[in-house]
Amino acid sequence: MIINHPLLGPRDAAEFVYLGDASLIDRPDWRHERAEELFHDYMYLRDNPAGEIRELWFHEHGDRSWLIVTRNTLTHEVTNVDLVRDRARKTGQGR
Repeated sequence: MIINHPLLGPRDAAEFVYLGDASLIDRPDWRHERAEELFHDYMYLRDNPAGEIRELWFHEHGDRSWLIVTRNTLTHEVTNVDLVRDRARKTGQGR
């Protein structure tokens, strides 16, 4: 599988480490009144969808960047790749 890195161009997936669903970026607030329930769901409840999903990938054997890869789980076609840092800047996280 080829991942088209936004800065480095096409790279073999062997350079990366798969880290799960991209929704893991949105960690619950530990101060929330339902924090225990929210963290339980965050840690243990996962969907296993067939089709297009957004995943976290880490470029371990490269520039060590974090990516959000949009991929079809049935065909492994990669349709979009974004840097996590760009997403954090858009949403105001990472300040």
